[in-house]
Amino acid sequence: MRSDVLIGVDAGTSVIKAVAYDLSGRQLALSHRRNVYRSLADGGVEQDMACTWRNTSAVLMELIDRLPGDASNVLALAVTGQGDGTWLVDADGEPVHDGWLWLDARSADTARDLANSEAIDTIYQETATGLNVCQMRTQLVHMARHQPELLKRSAAALHCKDWLYFKLTGVIASDVSEAGFTFCSYKTGAYSEAVIDALGLGAHRHLLPPIVDGTRQAGALTTEAAAVTGLPAGLPVCLGGVDVMCCALGAGLHDAAADRGVTILGSTGMHMRFVPTADQVVLNPERSGYTMPFPGGAFAQIQTNMAATLNIDWALGLMREMLLDCGVEKTQDELLAGLDDKILAARPGAAFYLPYISSAGERGPFADPSARAALTGMDQNTGWFDILRGIFDGLVLATRDCYRALGHVPGEIHLTGALPGPARSRNSWPRHCGHRSRLWHSLKPGRPGQS
Repeated sequence: MRSDVLIGVDAGTSVIKAVAYDLSGRQLALSHRRNVYRSLADGGVEQDMACTWRNTSAVLMELIDRLPGDASNVLALAVTGQGDGTWLVDADGEPVHDGWLWLDARSADTARDLANSEAIDTIYQETATGLNVCQMRTQLVHMARHQPELLKRSAAALHCKDWLYFKLTGVIASDVSEAGFTFCSYKTGAYSEAVIDALGLGAHRHLLPPIVDGTRQAGALTTEAAAVTGLPAGLPVCLGGVDVMCCALGAGLHDAAADRGVTILGSTGMHMRFVPTADQVVLNPERSGYTMPFPGGAFAQIQTNMAATLNIDWALGLMREMLLDCGVEKTQDELLAGLDDKILAARPGAAFYLPYISSAGERGPFADPSARAALTGMDQNTGWFDILRGIFDGLVLATRDCYRALGHVPGEIHLTGALPGPARSRNSWPRHCGHRSRLWHSLKPGRPGQS
């Protein structure tokens, strides 16, 4: 019996995707469905953990139904998902609470306190990753201070993909990349007791799961998971890196000799450069950005602007609201149709936009939970498409700022993500990022915000 099909599943913030490939890399089947999160009045953004698992298992079952063969041909399954956030489970492996997402803004004051404390030097020097409101470490400190009952009931603190790996295999673990930038010394790859103590989380050290290198270790699909996914029990299951690291590899961030960057414009914006060894990691005086380990000792140094296509979602939401008020109902797909040419034909510089639309503020190349979006530079001649042009240009300028914080704008940028054409424009990118920067497109399926 042949086993020549590989499956990858990615649980994004708003869409869960599963794809099957043969061993040559040819796509065989694709399945996806919406993932739902809710925004709370206090700034919280949560996702039902059990619902995320049900949706993931359903997507896998749908994928198996679409395969040209059957599930017996599947060689292995790998899982990744949205980064940051906190997904707590109890001693029985049940959710303690809905998962706190990376969009959650409740720990903004805690992030400010930590950033202004003596602890920040230890945290940044050890992890080479700036502290912000999105991260598990900040959210755990906030919970310890304000909702300690959550941590008392918890046996492990997981990220989204870790939760799904547990539901697939029964194994509590986190991967090299996400555990690495959150709590580990970038020089050793092990949990840093200095970081844990600086955060005041010593009493909760037991919540941090063992670290698994998915390129060397695999779990086995449980009988229970097999029943709801359609996959065979015992199938090897690999815990992948956090979604941005998987995307970085696929987009070409693996060549130390190339002057290459990778930009992912999804719900958030991720801008990366490849770092071969720990001694080549560059720290910055603003203590911002992420340093994420690859298995094997290399790194991706990353600057992230909190909101990328979320800004576009907001603008399209305004369009829908105005049209509904006039009795016209349009879907987001309908609004996007034909929008590219209109935006690219609009006047550059007729409106300027700061793309800080997330209620969690900004995290790169500076961290400020209170940062907010703004439109300026308009006059009576500014039209709606001029404003949209300003929003798209604002995203490109934010990208340039992030690359400059990493050292320089690369000569070649590989661009991926679920974004409309204007944000991929070869007009906007060279004009704002430098005329020598070449742009390569590699798009994920989906609409803006579907990361």
